[in-house]
Amino acid sequence: MAKIPKKMKRSVRFMALMTLERVNKGGAYSNLLLNEMINQGDLNQKDIGLFTELVYGTISRHRLIAFYVAPLIANAKKVDDWVKTLLYLSVYQLEFLDKVPDHAILNEAVEIAKIKGNPGTGKFVNGVLRNYLRQGKPDLETITDEVERLAVKLSLPNWLTQRLINQIGYEETEKLGLSLYQPSHVSGRIDTRKLSREQALDQLKEEGLDVKASPISPYGVIAEKGRLASTTLFHDGLMTIQDESSMLVAPAMQIEPEHHVLDACAAPGGKTTHIATFLDPTCGGEVVALDVHDHKVKLVEENARRLGVANAVFAQKMDAREVKEQFEAEQFDRILVDAPCSGFGLLRRKPDIRYKNNEKELANLPAIQLAILESVATALKPSGILTYSTCTILKEENQEVVSAFLQRHPDFEKIDVLVDPVLQSSIKEKMLTLYPHQSYTDGFFICCLRKK
Repeated sequence: MAKIPKKMKRSVRFMALMTLERVNKGGAYSNLLLNEMINQGDLNQKDIGLFTELVYGTISRHRLIAFYVAPLIANAKKVDDWVKTLLYLSVYQLEFLDKVPDHAILNEAVEIAKIKGNPGTGKFVNGVLRNYLRQGKPDLETITDEVERLAVKLSLPNWLTQRLINQIGYEETEKLGLSLYQPSHVSGRIDTRKLSREQALDQLKEEGLDVKASPISPYGVIAEKGRLASTTLFHDGLMTIQDESSMLVAPAMQIEPEHHVLDACAAPGGKTTHIATFLDPTCGGEVVALDVHDHKVKLVEENARRLGVANAVFAQKMDAREVKEQFEAEQFDRILVDAPCSGFGLLRRKPDIRYKNNEKELANLPAIQLAILESVATALKPSGILTYSTCTILKEENQEVVSAFLQRHPDFEKIDVLVDPVLQSSIKEKMLTLYPHQSYTDGFFICCLRKK
């Protein structure tokens, strides 16, 4: 590959291509790479918006775009992976970005192809894209299997599409999948002990952000425009970045100021620090936060310090499956198991999850989730509450895990999940499941179990 000119390296589309290549090679999740590239690049706010759109949009629609491009490259002897990625990036723009002229998309794609490859690569890319503009996209109706057709339309794996159809039906699965193409918004949790949400909204607006109150959490604010992490509230520890769905967990635990709480899977500490705001260390209130990795334990501690709740948070390295051996029985008033899961509720913010997770690997997760619940159960006091939550939407990791736990532990019972009345329709059999298309939050699950 020839040396890339500095001007090209600063090109938003070239940066998008580089990011997509790294994601495809399994280097890191797209959201992490996106932040890394934004911090490294010299981009203004407009360029950051386009860069984010190109990366997330191309990843989100990868399977659909691959279907569109496949007939155009079917007769090519060999197409390098990066060339395919450049074609997918370009077709995404041609198909879904109205404000960018077609000729500008083609010209820059060809220029990137010539510099990163050679003149022949440039001619190939030019030919494919011009054929796409002439011929148009192939019809999805040519896919005879209805599950595969929907899976391609939604850019989801066939197996995941089938599971969702089995769980919520064909039409709801289609609505869910299409909603994932909408950009995610960033939400923040306000420490309402220190200022009201209304005061926080006023201050954020004064700093030039377009913000509104969360409709599902009294602690949440949503940024329609502007970076919450760059605000005074964030800097001063009065606000942290957290999805609205995650803000529902701590209130559902019904925490009292003097409670001894265990957060069994704590990192990065969003829920831990929220729990801590309900506690009073002068009355003995504390939350013990566990994680299996040293660097994540430090992350919990850093977040606790930044948010001013370090005096109520005690983080330590431990596998949650070892709680039964490491802690005395009936020690905690409340326990949270925010279990490791497939993360399919995060598809809008982390679109590449759909390609990284496979069905065989995920088959092991329910056993791990159940093992954690089994381990922590003995550490809960009688009449205490054990809250189980995940950021997935698959019943195999949610309702079925709860059912298996209750079969083995008849001394536990489900109790109501206390949430805003607007979410009551999302509660079935005393278990809350939020799907990404309902309130445009992350997909999430919460169940509260009381020890009799």
